[in-house]
Amino acid sequence: MPAAKRPDVNLPIAPNAPPVRARTNAVEPAIPTRGNEAPEPANAVDALQKQIEQATREQALEQARRELERQSAEKLRQAELIAAAQREPAQEAARQERERAETARLEAERKEAARLEQARQAQLAAARQDAIRQEAARQERLRQEAARAEQAARNEAARMETERAELARQEELRREASRQERAKLDEQARQDAARKELERAEAARQEAERQNLARQEAQRREALRQEQARQEEKARQAQNQLEAARQEAARQEAARQEPPKLTQAQRDRAEQEAQREERLRAIGRQLDAEAAQREAASKSPSRSLLPTGSGMRRGWLLGRADPNADLVLYAEAMSKKIELNMNFDMVREAVKQRHAQPTVTVAVRSDGSVEKVTFVVSSGVAAIDEAIRKVVASQAPYGAFPPALARQYDVIEIRRTWVFDTAIRLQ
Repeated sequence: MPAAKRPDVNLPIAPNAPPVRARTNAVEPAIPTRGNEAPEPANAVDALQKQIEQATREQALEQARRELERQSAEKLRQAELIAAAQREPAQEAARQERERAETARLEAERKEAARLEQARQAQLAAARQDAIRQEAARQERLRQEAARAEQAARNEAARMETERAELARQEELRREASRQERAKLDEQARQDAARKELERAEAARQEAERQNLARQEAQRREALRQEQARQEEKARQAQNQLEAARQEAARQEAARQEPPKLTQAQRDRAEQEAQREERLRAIGRQLDAEAAQREAASKSPSRSLLPTGSGMRRGWLLGRADPNADLVLYAEAMSKKIELNMNFDMVREAVKQRHAQPTVTVAVRSDGSVEKVTFVVSSGVAAIDEAIRKVVASQAPYGAFPPALARQYDVIEIRRTWVFDTAIRLQ
């Protein structure tokens, strides 16, 4: 039986399914772009593994979809083959060519899919390695951060140790300064005690000197009194001798008026009496000369005198005027030294008592030292008189006599009236 003739009308042929382009990078959705980079999860490996699994599931779905499309296409192709069996041989050849082309295309797609799968696996491995590297980098960053934190902690500890050492040093310096201050105060107290001890010793020395001067003054006065008593006794004896000589002269005059009946013994006795009378006249002349000198000294105190019993040449200045200019200048310099050297504190408390203005004579030796202090008129207050003695002693020595003055005197006695108001003034 001859085969049925295929119809001339071409059956419709379903169009080829559009080729499905496999993703070149199956993990592209899982890897954010640089411009919109999401923060890394706490565990990058787990997140990457989830992304890979998600991509695998999507790829499996895509392959299933392609398989369904292929099966649909295969069914459509079978239908076309059935229809084509009824076509002309030329169409059969074309169909076969199309089948070969379709087979080649499917083989090419299969190879491409295998290649893409290999590429995907390579990308997954690279992504896994990259995740491992990122995790290692993160761990390194964490380690470095921990190292930096540890270094910062060490630096902070070192800073705190430095601050503690500095505070300890400052505390030590403060203690040292306090110790030095205490030592300074102790040294000052010791110096004050030593100064007070020196002042007490000086006061004791001055008191001893004053007592010594008072004792010397008493001794001098006693010696003067004894000397005066001796001089009075000599004068009395000389007066008695003069009286006896006058009586003897009267007797001898009466005897001369009698007839001379003298023996050799009488002549010798008369000669002795004449010699004794001459000696008495010489003593009388000496006593008269000394009396004249004392009278002259009382009228002109600054005039040089004959040496006294002690051999000292003494001068007096009872006021402010004297023919001897050197004596006046020396006395003024001595008064200024007492007035200008802040001595009022030594009498400040004593002069608050009611008192008289004392008149004081200060005897100064040629080397400037004080021989004695004599009160012509007392202040009436023992404390003031004692303070005056201390003031005079505290300013000694008063300077040596100028050469012209030293040639005249060994001791000068200067008399002044002391006035106390807001200072010491000598009039």
